[in-house]
Amino acid sequence: MIHNRLGRPLLICIALAAAFPAVAQPATSAPPAQASDNADAERPTPYDDRLSRLAEILGSIDYLRTLCSTKQQEGWRGDMQQLLDIETKGEPKRKERLTAAFNRGYRSFASVYANCTPQALVAEERYRNEGATLATEITARFGN
Repeated sequence: MIHNRLGRPLLICIALAAAFPAVAQPATSAPPAQASDNADAERPTPYDDRLSRLAEILGSIDYLRTLCSTKQQEGWRGDMQQLLDIETKGEPKRKERLTAAFNRGYRSFASVYANCTPQALVAEERYRNEGATLATEITARFGN
């Protein structure tokens, strides 16, 4: 169960990625030799849009935590890297899209907040909650 006060509630995204790294890969009628010829072929998943939103949320939280925390916060970028390593292995275009989503989330708050404000703290909490909900929904719907 995810709690609002959990320091890093989106760690579940790593667990969800590990739980189903290759979900819903449709069987193809192409011979195996043709499939292996295209090493950059993407294997889209039915949760890619949600995963992209989760990456954007991680980027937003990374910026806001760095801005507002009095102590050094470690891990949000690392969590994103683990998610990329698990979810996009051998899929550079998919990795680029998720990385772009993370960066978009980071930059969107960097363009608005130069200092930690009460609004920034509220935004960080809301994004953590949205991310936790999204990760739970992805796991519930697409997990084992």
